[in-house]
Amino acid sequence: MPTRILTVVVLLAAVAIVQAPIAMAAPFEVWVVDQSNSPGLTYGGTLRVFEGDDLMGESLSEAQPVATVDLGGATDALCVASTGAHPARPHMLFFSSTRTHAVLAFVASGHVVIFDAAARAPLACLRMSPGAGGARQAHAAFPAPDDSFILVANQNGKLLERIDTDYATGTFSLNAAAGLDLAGCTTPGGAACQAAGIRPDNAPICPIVDSSSGLAFVTLRGGGLFVVNPTTTPMAIVAEYDRAMVHGNGCGGVEAGGSMFITSGGGTASNLHEFDVYRFPLAGYDPAHPPNTPAPEPIFSDDAAERDAHGMTVTGRGRYLWVTDRGANLIEVFDVATGERLETLPLEGSDSADPTPDLADVSPSGNRVFVAMRGPNPLSGDPHVATGVTPGLMVLQVEEGGRRGIVKGIVRVSNLDAAGVERADPHAVRVRRR
Repeated sequence: MPTRILTVVVLLAAVAIVQAPIAMAAPFEVWVVDQSNSPGLTYGGTLRVFEGDDLMGESLSEAQPVATVDLGGATDALCVASTGAHPARPHMLFFSSTRTHAVLAFVASGHVVIFDAAARAPLACLRMSPGAGGARQAHAAFPAPDDSFILVANQNGKLLERIDTDYATGTFSLNAAAGLDLAGCTTPGGAACQAAGIRPDNAPICPIVDSSSGLAFVTLRGGGLFVVNPTTTPMAIVAEYDRAMVHGNGCGGVEAGGSMFITSGGGTASNLHEFDVYRFPLAGYDPAHPPNTPAPEPIFSDDAAERDAHGMTVTGRGRYLWVTDRGANLIEVFDVATGERLETLPLEGSDSADPTPDLADVSPSGNRVFVAMRGPNPLSGDPHVATGVTPGLMVLQVEEGGRRGIVKGIVRVSNLDAAGVERADPHAVRVRRR
């Protein structure tokens, strides 16, 4: 090839490389929900939305919300008009599969509110049914991956309830006929659902729905667990577990590597300190099987003082499971494939002496994990494990492909009452990819 032609080819190749499109990170935002009441009120709460890019750099501690939603405003007005009651203590938050809608559970009042996620505006407010002793709560409301329903843990009412959903038409209805009375029901084997020494306190904590939307893993405050078919009316128990097999106060739950991972945590008198992680299969459930079948694999257990397994997320494109510990101020990292504990990530340091990490979520690119930090006056969870000193959002930089992480910084939030007492108490945190 003549030298002139070769030179032109090389130059064209260089231009092509320079002009090749650069892959951009998916835009996202981080929603943080403060459980404390709206200023001057006995209800409401605050939703803060942060732009993802603002939480990535060295100055992330200075990040300001791009939106702050007072839940004592339009959300309260909608709930009062729809149910006659004020929504109180916003607790857990999830998005529909297409991220067009947000679902927020109010644990104290029993409300579930569905939002237009882009507009951050409430669309519907439903209140759960009175249950055991007339109590009703909405501790957690999990949208099904197929977007056909929302499964609600009516905690002190001891009811598992279902909201049938059609996001496209904006139709949301509490299906009373689908509900499952966990205090008064009978298992497929003919045993009482709630019974001393077996499942002594069937307040549902978290009903984690699998990716098929055909199974829900319902953790119980007093120990034990039910696997439920949430699509039938009424919903049906397909597997039962006792407290010896699955300990109480579990809330963390995430599907990864073809399994469902579930935690047990500390909090109540029966298990003040607990850090358990179990791996459940996603098949093999049959109401004709005996109790505790199929058996979960306990991959880690530690009931030492000041331990409390709570939030969970997955990093490294599904390779690693991160589990937060509110009591010990750390994150345990597990290999999803083997269940082996790989790392312990300490979170105490110059940013916070007692961060009390609660729920967690990961950025779309997988290079950041966001963790809610509890306040000095916790409004949920037992104070001995739920009390923190820096209410806000912790940002961790993910390293080694998801196996490790370091604290990059924190963003503090505040809600001072009339006496100057800090009332802010973040709990829910979710990443929304736009």
